Amino acid sequence: MRTMDEARAVCERHLPGLLAKLAAVPLLELEKPGNPALELFKASGGPGLVIPKAYEGRGVTPMEAIQVTRAIGAAAPSLSVASTMHHFSVATIFALAESLRSSGVEWALLEGIATQNLLVSSAFAEGNPGQGILSPTVTGVRKEDGVVVNGSKRPCSMSRSMDLLSASIAVPGEDGGSEVMLMLVPKETPGLSVHPFWGSDVLAGAESDEVRLTDVYVDNRLLVPTEVGEQGELDELQTVGFMWFEMLITSCYLGMVSALAERALASGKLGADLAAELGVRLETATLLLERIAAQLMARESDNVALAKAMIARYGAQEAILDAGKRAVEALGGMAFISSPEVAYLAAAAHCVTFHPPSRSGTRRHLAAYFQGDVLRVS
Repeated sequence: MRTMDEARAVCERHLPGLLAKLAAVPLLELEKPGNPALELFKASGGPGLVIPKAYEGRGVTPMEAIQVTRAIGAAAPSLSVASTMHHFSVATIFALAESLRSSGVEWALLEGIATQNLLVSSAFAEGNPGQGILSPTVTGVRKEDGVVVNGSKRPCSMSRSMDLLSASIAVPGEDGGSEVMLMLVPKETPGLSVHPFWGSDVLAGAESDEVRLTDVYVDNRLLVPTEVGEQGELDELQTVGFMWFEMLITSCYLGMVSALAERALASGKLGADLAAELGVRLETATLLLERIAAQLMARESDNVALAKAMIARYGAQEAILDAGKRAVEALGGMAFISSPEVAYLAAAAHCVTFHPPSRSGTRRHLAAYFQGDVLRVS
């Protein structure tokens, strides 16, 4: 398929050899816990993919990141999801590094991640309807020069392969309220432990288990305050990270459905009309995601940009689900029964609906936004 050939070429240019090494491992083996995909990703320099060259990263643009993620999603769905969580965390860090709120330590973190190929997990809220992506599931108590953190996050992708944990925490404020902060914690930190949680075979290779924090001390230098406007809008730092997340997580599932579409096209069962319609749905999703990439490249990070990004994400999601349905129907029941890979990709693709923000909450806020209100994410 032409568009997948293009995506694979971009991936090969920035992560040479990765797709060939993934192709040497059966798909269902790549989707099991303990698979080699994350190590192959690290060996190819994947952790530095979206980090700007100024911080020793690969400096891939958001447009290119869509292509790379799509190509990986078609080859190794769990790896695409896990690596997206890493890129989300990294994008938040370099957004801070380039902002007026930078403390100066961010450049060292980014350089370390890129040059040492460190994986950063994202322990932000996921999987619970109505819970925002940055809603804390752990709490902190202020101590001298830092915060002591307690709580757990489940699921947390890359829980066993991560080098650093990133998460949002709620810390009591001086005014009696609660302040939300972002933190980075090395995996070896005393009090941090990993426990089994993920019970499904689908996307099990993403290592989405439970991470517990018991009296974990986090130095102030690894804490970043966040801000929420009076009407609930996100600050620029959160908005940039959020847009990267929505763009890349949706690209993962675009890749999975593209893999199904390639199988359908190769089967010879599709007439010209159905083949064209399938391609149109996939490229509709791609164009919508590229709209978010264009916003990021233009440094648009206000409330309007966030609203447009959410509209693009949900439009792309609908196109992806429709394309997956068409591809499976075209392959037929016998292919579904006889090929565990077809059934697996079809099941994995539906997980696109589980990522935050919640659909019902966003619809309500988008309706208010269209009437002149700010967009709040929930």
